[in-house]
Amino acid sequence: MLQCGSCRVLLASQCWSFAVRRSFSSSYDVAIIGGGIVGLASARELSLRHSNLSFIILEKENELALHQSGHNSGVIHSGIYYTPGSLKARLCVRGADLSYKYFDKKGIPYKRCGKLIVAVEQEEIPRLKALYEKGIKNNVRDLRLIDSKEIREREPYCRGLMALDSPYTGIVDWRLAALTYAKDFQEMGGKVVTEFEAINIKISTESREGSEEGMKYPIIMKSSQGAEVRCRYVLTCGGLYSDRLSQISGCSPEPRIVPFRGDYLILKPEKHYLVKGNIYPVPDPKFPFLGVHFTPRMDGSIWLGPNAVLAFKREGYQLYDFNLRDFADALSFRGLHKLVYRNITYGIGEMYRSLIISAQVKLLQKYIPELSSSDVLRGPSGVRAQALDRNGNLVDDFVFDGGPGELGSRVLHVRNAPSPAATSSLAIGEMIAEEVQKRFEL
Repeated sequence: MLQCGSCRVLLASQCWSFAVRRSFSSSYDVAIIGGGIVGLASARELSLRHSNLSFIILEKENELALHQSGHNSGVIHSGIYYTPGSLKARLCVRGADLSYKYFDKKGIPYKRCGKLIVAVEQEEIPRLKALYEKGIKNNVRDLRLIDSKEIREREPYCRGLMALDSPYTGIVDWRLAALTYAKDFQEMGGKVVTEFEAINIKISTESREGSEEGMKYPIIMKSSQGAEVRCRYVLTCGGLYSDRLSQISGCSPEPRIVPFRGDYLILKPEKHYLVKGNIYPVPDPKFPFLGVHFTPRMDGSIWLGPNAVLAFKREGYQLYDFNLRDFADALSFRGLHKLVYRNITYGIGEMYRSLIISAQVKLLQKYIPELSSSDVLRGPSGVRAQALDRNGNLVDDFVFDGGPGELGSRVLHVRNAPSPAATSSLAIGEMIAEEVQKRFEL
């Protein structure tokens, strides 16, 4: 199903860039730091629930939703992979339903092109059947197991022994969705300020000169450019910088964010006939990441991948992007040492495949044998904000954090919003709004 509308124009006509003044005469009830899809969905939901309060979004870039929100596969997930009854499962299933309804209401284009999770080896079939059971328990719509003949009917060039068919899975431009959240937020009176990189969050020890409201807005946030915003409460949704935002407000440095880059290949246009919908592997529990897959995009392109390699810069989308602080932070963290030690062979393989296209294509040929290295080009990359604990475990659930003292009681950090955060964003926004209400008694 394809839904078309006028919202595509937003991406071209709205740069979402706002001039930053050196000082702000206004104060706000709640400041949201981070203009990615989670921060925008949360700000939108808070504005819907609390029309009597004032809100501001502070984003360090000159546009919104530039990083994880704008560098992702564009898939609308259905909720198959997650432990039944878990928060991730509930949020994904509800988030997908809310997203489709929202896209219809706003006229945001999407395609419900479906997904096949394909078993190509006998040993994968029990894991595939276990996924089916998970999906059924999670109330994922219209799931069914299909045989090799039905695989060929769905994907004529795909080979497999058995597959899990998820027709409710779709694709969308998630950055466009995020910018539409921002438009909703502004239409409700919310303020958006870009080029505000928060480097300090503190409690004021005295009221501003001439202020009649005294200490009503006790939190001061300062940017790297010297701008200042005051507020009563702060919500941070910092993604790749969530741990650092926590630290500057005096909260725990863990879980630590370690950036992993995922590189995609692009299928040449003359080979688009090879792929109709999403084709995914059966996840292997021995490895920390999902594995390569085939993903159609809203612009008509088809992405293949990604791999997963350590990025040397938190926003490093190119192979040779490097930031000394980011690199030192990652390498000095004991949790990363333990993760690497447990997955050394897998990690070396991922690095090799990131350099050698034919090695990545070899994995993809397990699903579409007709694919060759000459059929693909190097494509874009994304960086995943992977939260790690000190024991080297991937933090796979949501983490909220406050801190000691008056400042800690007025700050809520979203330390980890794991994949599929985009699909779940509207449901996450509801959850965060409830958490903010509970903690701050708005």
